[in-house]
Formats: sequence, C-alpha cells, structure tokens
Amino acid sequence: MTHVLVVGAGSVGRRHARNLVALGADASVVDPRADRRDEAADGIPLRAAHADLDAALGAGGHDAAVIASPTALHVPQALAALAAGLPTLVEKPLAATLPDGTRLAAAADAPGAPPVLLGYTWRWWPALRHLRDRVRAGDVGEVRHLRCVLSAHLADWHPWERYQDFFMARTDLGGGALLDESHWIDLAIWLLGTPDDVTADVARISDLEIDTDDNVDLLLRFPSGARAWLHLDVHGRPHERSVTVAGSTGTLRWSDAPDVVAHGTGADAWDARRFDDDRNDMFVAVATELLDVVAGRSVPSCTVDDGLAALRVVEAARRSSAEGRRVALGEVVA
Repeated sequence: MTHVLVVGAGSVGRRHARNLVALGADASVVDPRADRRDEAADGIPLRAAHADLDAALGAGGHDAAVIASPTALHVPQALAALAAGLPTLVEKPLAATLPDGTRLAAAADAPGAPPVLLGYTWRWWPALRHLRDRVRAGDVGEVRHLRCVLSAHLADWHPWERYQDFFMARTDLGGGALLDESHWIDLAIWLLGTPDDVTADVARISDLEIDTDDNVDLLLRFPSGARAWLHLDVHGRPHERSVTVAGSTGTLRWSDAPDVVAHGTGADAWDARRFDDDRNDMFVAVATELLDVVAGRSVPSCTVDDGLAALRVVEAARRSSAEGRRVALGEVVA
C-alpha cells in the first residue's frame, strides 16, 4: 500500500490526507502544532503523526510526499522530500520567490531525481478543462482577450480560525493575493501560453488586518496579440470566480456560482452547460494523479516548469507595480 507523508496538517493538508486514505493509500502527517496533529488524527486513520520533518523522513517507510505547508516553507521541505527519494506533490505556488523556485527546479531536474507534481488544482476542475478543450478546438476562433476574476473575502476562507492568524495574512509566510491566487496566472498561461510582458498594480486597499497585498490587477500581453486582464482580491463579497475567453468568432465564459460554461456567438445568445462537481473533486483528481505518478502509470501534468512560469509573472508584476512601468518577461531572471 502506498504510504504518503503529508507535510502540513492545516486545512489543505488534512484534505489531501483524507483523500489519499479514501483512495486506498496510507497517510502520515507532519506538523509542529500539536493541535493540528490531533485534529488530523481525530478525523483520519493516519499511520503516524510527527512534529518534525527530519525525524519523519528519518523513520523511513514513505513512498511519496505532499508539501501542504505555508508557501515560504515549500522549497526547503520539498528539497528534503526529494533528497529522501520521494515523488512529491507541492501545493501551489511552487515557492515564495523566483530564486527559491529555481533552486527547487535544479534539484528536480537532477539525474535520477523523483518526479514533482505541482498542485495548481483548478487545472483539474472539469468545467475549466472543458473550457480549455473548446478554446483549443477553435470554438471562439482566434483568442483576442482573456478575463479572470477572483474575489473572495479572507475572513470567509477558514471560518474556524481568525483570519489574522492564517498564513495568508503574513508576508513572511508567503501570503497575499498575488502569490497565493497565482492559480489564475497559471490558468492564463495554461490557456494562452507565456506572456510577453506584464503591467500590474499590487496593493493593500482594504481594512483587513494583514500585512500582505489584498488587491491585484494585471494586464498581460501575449505574442499572439491577445491580452489578459486578471483581477485578484481577498476582500470582496459575495465571492466571485470567473474566466472569460473572447475570440474572433465567439466567447466562452465560466463562472463557479453556478458552475457553468456558456458559449456565445451572437449579440445576446448563449448556449450554457452546467456542471455539478464538488470542490473536493479537483483535490481527489490531484491525489489520484500523484498515486499514478508513484506507480509509474503517468508523469506529472503540472510541473515545476509550470510553477516557474507563474513565478516569473509574479516577479514581473511585483516589479511593474513598484516601478510604475510595463515589465517584459525577458527582464525577469532568477
């Protein structure tokens, strides 16, 4: 039976452990907080719960690892898992900075290194996969522009804890709308490829008690001539997630409430398909892919290189906002 070590027993770590066990794997967790270890063990039949990663890895007996800790810890913990020879799922984003991500990439690219799967989980959302398939099939013609919106008030994310204590509220742990919600940067690249340049405004504008950015607007320009506008905020209510792809012959639009992909080709007519998937389904799909990678049945579909591509856009956005100018991706090196 495949035994997966889940590093981080917060919300997403417990979700991964629970899903892996439901898929027939064994799971152990690592977390320095006793309350989180106890909570995980109370709801999930774990093989073990550890306070220290080095001790857990030293005990051996693992077949894979999941890095589900705050972003600032991803690279050192993933490097430790790779050094132990474990295929590893790293929760998004790959790292807090591009140089850190490049360091992890070098280890992942070394001869004989185990595979790394990156958890930009919206790639596994059935409605978004459907939208991408239709874009690639030419259902909107030549893509002219993409719009992505994520607006979700931080206090609603984990109602069981103070949002001020959540890693998203702290820059030193890798929080903030730009970095944590780089899901939508990844989706833009997944749909349109790597942009030429980025213009960005990254700010804190709400009254949330955090020291991270909470409002981000990005304009990406692509070699094809297409543009993408991404709005990311962690202060908005009601919550909104949407992706719109407009092309020369029509438009495809996804929204998550309800979970619908609509196709329009005329002035007002839309043909809509509704999906009825549960949010956990995409996490189950990621866990299934991890187990397939461990068994040698597949290779990672979301890779370290994908994580670096998103981090280059993040770094370009930071520079653009700080310097008040458009930043070419070619300027961004680790």
